[in-house]
Amino acid sequence: MLCFLLMIPAQMTGAAERAFQAGPVNPSLLDSLRQGGYILYVRHGEATAGEDRPNLDLRDCSTQRNLSGEGRRQAEAFGEAIRRLHIPVQSPVLAGPLCRTRETAELAFGEENVQIDPFWIRIYRLSGDVTPSEREAALAALTSILEKTPSPGTNQVIVAHSFPKGVGLGGIPNLGTVVVKPRGQGQGYEVAGRISLAELPNAR
Repeated sequence: MLCFLLMIPAQMTGAAERAFQAGPVNPSLLDSLRQGGYILYVRHGEATAGEDRPNLDLRDCSTQRNLSGEGRRQAEAFGEAIRRLHIPVQSPVLAGPLCRTRETAELAFGEENVQIDPFWIRIYRLSGDVTPSEREAALAALTSILEKTPSPGTNQVIVAHSFPKGVGLGGIPNLGTVVVKPRGQGQGYEVAGRISLAELPNAR
């Protein structure tokens, strides 16, 4: 079992980022996370400028935007912060198949503790050209995943992508975390909080 948190200063712009900077982390939320029972949905670290190539190949990182040096530093510090806060994390940590999500998870938690889940490429594609039916199906599958309670005394961590504005969990800054409370299969979920890297250095 691992122990989890979130931290690091980061440059953030836009409405989504401002939503993550509402103030210090609520101590009661951190206490609840230490008891387990939550899903921590985390966006990958800062990536290089540009766009993924039209011929993107999941097996070839050269066709993708990858973590920048700052993004790697963020991921390592994220894992260190998680361990400092003693928040238990279910193993394996789940990561999307793109190189930047996989590397973020591996730097934070160790390669041996990460499992690649191909589902999260569907969330990545929501920011592109998808049909309404494709979007609806992806969001229905997302709800089914976020309804599942983690193993007792742990929190499930998912490292993936941001969402378009007003869709799913909404916009998420680099290594921002949406804290989700599953209600059980078929019962939906609620967003218990949003935590940015900048909020965590002084969290206790």
